[in-house]
Order: sequence, then structure tokens, then C-alpha cells
Amino acid sequence: MSFLELKDLQVHFPTDDGLVKSVDGLSFALERGKTLGIVGESGSGKSVTSLGILGLHKGGRAKLGGEIWLDGEELVGASAEHVRTLRGKKMAMIFQDPLSAMHPFYTVGSQIIEAYRIHNDVSKKVARKHAIDMLGRVGIPQPDRRVDSYPHEFSGGMRQRAMIAMALSCDPELLIADEPTTALDVTVQAQILDLMRDLQRDFNAALIIITHDLGVVAELADDILVMYGGKCIEYGTAEDIFERPEHPYTWGLLGSMPRLDRDRTERLLPIKGSPPSLINVPAGCAFHPRCTFEDRTGGKASTEVPQLVETEGGHLVRCHLPRDTRRSIWETEIKPSLEAS
Repeated sequence: MSFLELKDLQVHFPTDDGLVKSVDGLSFALERGKTLGIVGESGSGKSVTSLGILGLHKGGRAKLGGEIWLDGEELVGASAEHVRTLRGKKMAMIFQDPLSAMHPFYTVGSQIIEAYRIHNDVSKKVARKHAIDMLGRVGIPQPDRRVDSYPHEFSGGMRQRAMIAMALSCDPELLIADEPTTALDVTVQAQILDLMRDLQRDFNAALIIITHDLGVVAELADDILVMYGGKCIEYGTAEDIFERPEHPYTWGLLGSMPRLDRDRTERLLPIKGSPPSLINVPAGCAFHPRCTFEDRTGGKASTEVPQLVETEGGHLVRCHLPRDTRRSIWETEIKPSLEAS
């Protein structure tokens, strides 16, 4: 069994308007030392998946189903108290907005010290030295002084580094980063991605990067999972997704990604329409109302939910288009237009 394995994970939220199927049958596996990128538009179920792994839906209104296995332990059926003991030591998360994730009334150092002492029987003095070491390790200048600063006294990039230091303070074996570079300028983004790559190598952690930015996962991910409407619609190695993508939604994501490695002569290619409501997911393929190639499925797109099928070598695709048709469209229509732009 892999270090982390999800089997048919479901996270549903009952509301007055109906059942919100935020995650609806998600499965994947991840080994230590490897990086999985989970990509998709806002509302596709990426962050809900990460909170489900961490057990942060327990005790709330969410209804969880399926299985989450972490290093041989099943977490969906485990008690909230037991999962809480695993957070920080076994698994940790870098949240999207460190300013709201960190407590404004306490110094950055005191929050790292508290997180460290929960899982380690050490004195405050030892924990403070560890906090200073971690802040220095993530590239915060003068860590012995900045350890006593409050979150609002840090810049956006420094807060993100402090959040990473807190997440890594107990050497977690699984690290989940939810939009780790959102709202940071491109120079700081590059520094944060380099930092995460270096720290993952040092700690040999399993890493999940959650983002809507394919450029981020191109830098870091070994494998990429594309989510849409609460489901996985394509899964493969980074090479598969960037060189041989087979789902029309993935083609759309690639077409809307800015490229700096060549001169752009045309506008970005947006995906038409809007993401589906997770209360009223379209019948058949959830993507069919936005799909340019729906008419080539023989009517299946609007009536039948496609299965996630392996094309070759672990590359999985959920699409009604025949494989030969998908490959032909990619090679003759999509790829040339992306290269031209």
C-alpha cells in the first residue's frame, strides 16, 4: 500500500438548497518523496479534498465516505481525537492565506513553539531555538529577532515562509500546500517553490500541491490530478499532462496558461462558460456544457457519466471521446494552436 491512498473519497455537504457534492468519488495514491499536483478551477473540490485528508471536516456538517489510508491507518473511520494527534506530526498543511491562518494576537515564534511542543516533550527554551532554526531555514532574515514579530509585521512572502516553517516544525511525513503562491509576486513565487522543493528533498515528505496554476505544478509535480465538478477527470505524470493531455478540459487549462518561453502572438484561449453547480451537476459528463467536442460523442456526453479509464502507463482519462479521436484532436487541432500562440 502507498504512503497515502484515497479510495472513492466522498465529501458531501447537506444544505437548504440540496446536497453539495464537493468531492464525489476521488481515488489516488502518493509515495514518500513524491509530489502530486491537484489542479482545477475554483469550486472543483481541490481544497475540500485536502481538508478531508486532514480530518478538518470531522464534527462539522460534512458527510464523509470512502477511505483515506495514511501510512497504513484508515482516517475516515478514525476518531476526531486520534486524527488531531496526527496533524502536525504525521501530516501538515500550508494554508492559502497565512494572515488568516495565523493568530493575529500571538507572535509568529510563539505559534511555532506551541505547534512544536504539542508533539515534542521539550522546554520552551529548546522549542524557541527550534523555531528560530526553522525560520532561518525557510529564508527569513534575522530569525532570532523576527521570531518575536507578529504576523501583520511580515510581508506576504515572509508570512508564507513562516507558515511553511510552522507546517514543517514537527517534520511531517505528508505536507499539503493549498495555493501556496497565491497573491505573491512572481519573484517571490519562484523563491517559495524553490524552497518547497529543497525542503521536500531534505525531509523526504510526500507533498500535495493544490493550485489552479499549471505553471506551479510544472515546476514541482511528479504526477498531476485534474479535478472538475468534484471528480478526477485526468491523472498522469507531469509529462503525460503537458505533452499528451487527453481531456478537453485539460486542453482548456493549457490554452489559458501564460507562456514566457516564447513570443505570444494571440490572446490566451479561455474555457467558455462557468464551472458547474455542485448541487445541480449537469447530467452525463459534467464538462459537456462547456465542451467544444460534445457533438463527437454520439450523444453520450449529455446522458452518461464517463468512467475513469486507463489509456496507457497509468494515464487515466474520464471522457466519452474515443481514444483515437482524442489523440487526433490534440495532435491536429489543439497542439498546433497552442504552439502558434
